[in-house]
Amino acid sequence: MNESAPNSMSEDEITNEIAWALDAVGRVRTEVHKVIVGQEQVLDEVLLTMVCGGHAIVEGVPGLAKTLLISTLAKCLSLQFSRIQFTPDLMPSDITGTEVIEEDRSTGMRTLRFVRGPIFANIVLADEINRTPPKTQAALLESMQERQVTVGGITHKLANPFFVLATQNPIEQEGTYSLPEAQLDRFMLNIRIGYPNEQQELEIVSRTTGEEKFEATPVLDATELTRIQAAVRRIPVADHVVRYALRLVRSTRSGERDGNSNQSTPKIVKDYVSWGGGPRASQFLVLAAKAKALFSGEYHVLPKHIQEVALPVLRHRIVTNFNAEADGVNSDVVVQTLLNTTTLDDASNQRPLGTLIQ
Repeated sequence: MNESAPNSMSEDEITNEIAWALDAVGRVRTEVHKVIVGQEQVLDEVLLTMVCGGHAIVEGVPGLAKTLLISTLAKCLSLQFSRIQFTPDLMPSDITGTEVIEEDRSTGMRTLRFVRGPIFANIVLADEINRTPPKTQAALLESMQERQVTVGGITHKLANPFFVLATQNPIEQEGTYSLPEAQLDRFMLNIRIGYPNEQQELEIVSRTTGEEKFEATPVLDATELTRIQAAVRRIPVADHVVRYALRLVRSTRSGERDGNSNQSTPKIVKDYVSWGGGPRASQFLVLAAKAKALFSGEYHVLPKHIQEVALPVLRHRIVTNFNAEADGVNSDVVVQTLLNTTTLDDASNQRPLGTLIQ
């Protein structure tokens, strides 16, 4: 997640690229909403993940159009879509692919040929990822981090762009396998999807029980998506905003302070947190804030953009303890409390920013 080297584009060229990217994202939103009713925040967070080149977990009860949303996005972006239904008997080779013996009938020679698995796509939907054992879950790790698959000592590069969007059912926990923290940390965002309101549900029922078909059409391609990703990284962010993001992430860590920091551990973290966010959380927080700035039509990152992405970036990186479970305190409560108390150091004063998240 290192920033790319400084580019030679002028300020006006960068501004034009950001404006073009904002318009392109708007066209994708419009096309997706031909199929998906409501869920604006969820769509924005999935799009945000993709324009940052990351991966996401989408949590929600069955029937909330998680799969439909992701497949519709793939169609709008002209990307190859693949769905993997995770089950207890799924094997790693069912995801990555396997080598098969192939015989040349003319010579009788036998050779090994690699048959690609469903991971070889631009957008991979890992449906109910917590229903498969850790051995199979781990088959995604190399793909997510290195964008490659190694089988039989041979490395196979994955498509570019490449995204893993995993879903989880937060209600049913029997027969499930929780993702290890190391793998959770590789997901940029943890996106929560809730029920539609009454008017939206009425429109959903009307659309899906009538004769008319609602379909999206491609409006971007992989090359243009890559161009948007480059525009996101060009959005400037001031040092004091980066320090605010670092202060927010470091405040989630219990009992770990260095001699260069005067920051004390917040009480809610001392009482309820076992482990906080690592450096990857800081990287994703700043990068996600850049994308949020673009989506908001801003040409630089503001502290409010850090706050607006803090929950989906941090909620799955904070491990709460038994006391938190006993008192009904989850990671969202911890993040919200830290947002209310963490200050912005702008070299002139320190002030609590309060919460912008509803």
